[in-house]
Amino acid sequence: MKQLGLPILLNSKMRLSNFIGDENKHILTFINTLFTNNNSNIMVISGGKSSGKTHLLQGCTFAAMDKQLNAVYIDIKEELPEGFITDLSAVDWVCIDNIDNLNNIQQQELFDLYNQIKQTQTKLIISANNIASKLDLLNDLKTRLSLAVNFTLEVLTDEQKIVILQSRMIDKNIRINTKIYTYLFKHYSRDLGDLLHAINQLDQASLQEKTSITIPLIKQTLTNLN
Repeated sequence: MKQLGLPILLNSKMRLSNFIGDENKHILTFINTLFTNNNSNIMVISGGKSSGKTHLLQGCTFAAMDKQLNAVYIDIKEELPEGFITDLSAVDWVCIDNIDNLNNIQQQELFDLYNQIKQTQTKLIISANNIASKLDLLNDLKTRLSLAVNFTLEVLTDEQKIVILQSRMIDKNIRINTKIYTYLFKHYSRDLGDLLHAINQLDQASLQEKTSITIPLIKQTLTNLN
């Protein structure tokens, strides 16, 4: 399985089925309705760092491909060919991550794409760190995106973050005491992205040391602990 047009690898763990958050359920409900909607739809997802924007957009891409639809996931932080965004109006699902990083040319391309897909059945799902009206974008583009369906992701609790971390460790066939996560929250970071990176480091360290993940191993491995 691969997405259309770009060799960007998708994370197979980022599925809509394992996207969590009680307040996020209404977003998933809306996304599911798009698969039976024959009109074009534009949806803007906002949220802070590590709030799950990439997970949601890649999940949409996988869901579309599972239904044998053409889909593409784009991360604006990655280098893109000039004109690539404008040419996506024939794609069924277009998921564009991190539009905060659009340059002026890409902003014009997204504006053109927005106008083109109004005559199609394309679903355009985009993400940003803030709601559309507060983004530093071309005025015409900002106005269009403000009229789209806008959702803001909830801030996850520590308990919800632990669920995600435990799921990643179970995928690796590893189980660790929840006290380890509490220690990481207190002494390392509460940012989910940082925590996911940390447990990958700890997994590698535990394999090299041939030991389980413990607090002494955390202190040894994560040198930037407070």
